[in-house]
Amino acid sequence: MNRAQSRQSSLRSSNVHPHRHWLYVWVPLFGAIVWFGMLWAMLIVWLALGKPQYVTQEGSIAYISDIGASSLKPLFIAGCSITAACFFFSLILERFFRHTGRLVGYVRRRERILSIFAIIGSFIGGLGLILLSIFDTGRFTSAHRAFLLVFIVGVALSAIFTILEFYFLSRDFAELRELRFAYIMKAVIALTLICLAIAFGITLYRDKDAGAVLEWLIAFGFTLYLLTFFYDLRLSKGIPDGELTSEKLRGGQHSSLP
Repeated sequence: MNRAQSRQSSLRSSNVHPHRHWLYVWVPLFGAIVWFGMLWAMLIVWLALGKPQYVTQEGSIAYISDIGASSLKPLFIAGCSITAACFFFSLILERFFRHTGRLVGYVRRRERILSIFAIIGSFIGGLGLILLSIFDTGRFTSAHRAFLLVFIVGVALSAIFTILEFYFLSRDFAELRELRFAYIMKAVIALTLICLAIAFGITLYRDKDAGAVLEWLIAFGFTLYLLTFFYDLRLSKGIPDGELTSEKLRGGQHSSLP
């Protein structure tokens, strides 16, 4: 076992500070549960009511925004707001713990820059999500679609920057299997969702029902992307500050890299 692996394994097995700052791990998990629960509640209500045709609905399958513009709008706003906040703070927390050495630290400045860009993207996407829930498709159609685009683009950019960040980290610390697994998991989920989002944009004006199905798939798939951050933050459990800096993991050999 190499130095980086042995240090991370020994620290985790020794269970240093087992309950220290443990609550932060639940931020992405809480967001994922709220988001998933909101979607299921909206879908179940629509089905239980006999698949009603909403005023804003053009096809036979209701879009999330159609249901969100109905009597379930308070649920829609609350769910979107909580999810947006959890998504944003998940990236903030991950950035913070890489900086403090409780997660594998950055070797080069580019990873830090990518992390900042990912956080900015998550903020933009989260803001778009909150605003699209407030400006519903029934009364503010144009604004709703504009904020939907902001949400999709913001999250997509955040995901791309995060994938690049994890790619460089996993390349610098190829011996850490957890890091490589996190990179692959994020890349597969995010790229799949981006492809589905492109297909959604194409079908939105051509086949309303196909667009609705894709929207539900993308929304539920976003739950999986949120859960990848729960996996990341769990890796910091029991790790004291400063123990996973790049200098300690690699004996300082990367400290002079730009």
